[in-house]
Amino acid sequence: MKFTKMQGLGNDYIYVDCLNGEINNPNEVARIVSDRHFGIGSDGLVLILPSKTADFRMRMFNSDGSEAEMCGNAIRCVGKYVYDNRLTEKNIVTIETLAGIKILEMTIENNRVALVRVDMGEPILEPGNIPVASSKERFISEPVTIDGKIYDVTCVSMGNPHAVTYVDDVSGFPLELTGPKMEKHSLFPKKINSEFVQIIDRTALKMRVWERGAGETLACGTGACAVLVASVLNGFSERKAAVRLLGGDLLIEWNEKDNHVYMTGPAVKVFEGEIEV
Repeated sequence: MKFTKMQGLGNDYIYVDCLNGEINNPNEVARIVSDRHFGIGSDGLVLILPSKTADFRMRMFNSDGSEAEMCGNAIRCVGKYVYDNRLTEKNIVTIETLAGIKILEMTIENNRVALVRVDMGEPILEPGNIPVASSKERFISEPVTIDGKIYDVTCVSMGNPHAVTYVDDVSGFPLELTGPKMEKHSLFPKKINSEFVQIIDRTALKMRVWERGAGETLACGTGACAVLVASVLNGFSERKAAVRLLGGDLLIEWNEKDNHVYMTGPAVKVFEGEIEV
């Protein structure tokens, strides 16, 4: 299987061109290639496929083999892949995902994609659609108990579910202990991505993320979007802010006119290769 490894702010995936035929058992292949000791090493697997409703279709699988609806860092890399490999000549493309069709606008430098701006669509705030097991109209700063400690949690879906919690010192926060328990909390029937956020000021937010099926990653694009939305809802930030992740910064904007969230960040090719699976 030929592949390309790419990363967005250190959130790395294995990309496979499936425009002329899908691979068998992608769940198992994802587990194999993601292994950082016995495989290539990544946060998961991304397949680039033909689409009947958009320019391309993307399927993405976490390192544990589970399929996810969307990934903001991965979809930026899909845009770079299809443009840099001359699968399209357009610098604005549409990508079909399980979270709907996303529009990518690419900044080109020296005939290569340098930055990608993604229209991530409208945030989903109704608990039943996130999903969260709650009868409330919105789940904003609601108490969630883990190991006897109460966390104020705000839940947002950006096509996949997120739980955002604010802490004083995100660097020293015990994410490896709290993250997996938040992910599998009974409130979240499909599990959840957990973001822990430190407010720097009204235009800068610092976060760490525990991703469903992957653990802590260096970045999460949909998570950064959820963090911005949650921060606006809680009155902590402006509608446009830099979100600082372990792998770098993303510029996130929640546009007041169309209610869409826009994410801008880099996409980088690491290397190409071939592996037996």
